[in-house]
Amino acid sequence: MRLDRFLFHHSDHGRREIRRILASGRVRVEGEIEKDTQREIGDFTKVMLDGELLRDDTACYVMLNKPAGYLSATTDPEHPTVMELIDVPETLHIAGRLDRASTGLLILTNDGKWSRRLTEPKENVPKVYLVETAEPITEETHDHFAAGIYFAYEDLTTAPADLEILSAHQARLTIYEGRYHQVKRMFHAVGNKVTSLHRERMGEIKLDPALKPGDYRMLTPEEVATCP
Repeated sequence: MRLDRFLFHHSDHGRREIRRILASGRVRVEGEIEKDTQREIGDFTKVMLDGELLRDDTACYVMLNKPAGYLSATTDPEHPTVMELIDVPETLHIAGRLDRASTGLLILTNDGKWSRRLTEPKENVPKVYLVETAEPITEETHDHFAAGIYFAYEDLTTAPADLEILSAHQARLTIYEGRYHQVKRMFHAVGNKVTSLHRERMGEIKLDPALKPGDYRMLTPEEVATCP
């Protein structure tokens, strides 16, 4: 949104008066005097008029070590949700859901543009999971995942995934899309069943080993900056 439109929507001044206000240097954007009516204002840009903050929005980024048994949802009539585990006043959404039985790295934020860059399949951001299965994991599974798995419902083939076999029933899987129940569906497609799914990393953001299941902390500025 342009600065002049932002001021019109967030103050009681008319458009002509806004132009005079800007020309007189009464507006600061991110602490600096701004007179350009065309200056673009983002979701969390701080704009002040005569020393008063016009919009008190602050970007919030939370890392949660999700325990099993919690839904990746804001509310649910039957099951506890991950929102019950955090005490943050901002209205947050979940960037990359995990199903109720799955555990590990979950990120919550109020920054929609940032979360889309982290989660949308077209962005090709790696998501790393520790997987345990009911049946032994074969080298053929590695080859199938590297070639891509066809999902008939969406009529698409998944992007090549990296499978590191750790033991007969455990592997580390890196996918680059994050489609609906993608990991479980990929293993189902090769005749196996996921019995445990734990997300370790999204992009360059790794689950903090100091966080116990159910614990959370804010992302550091350095972690946020890894997803520009």
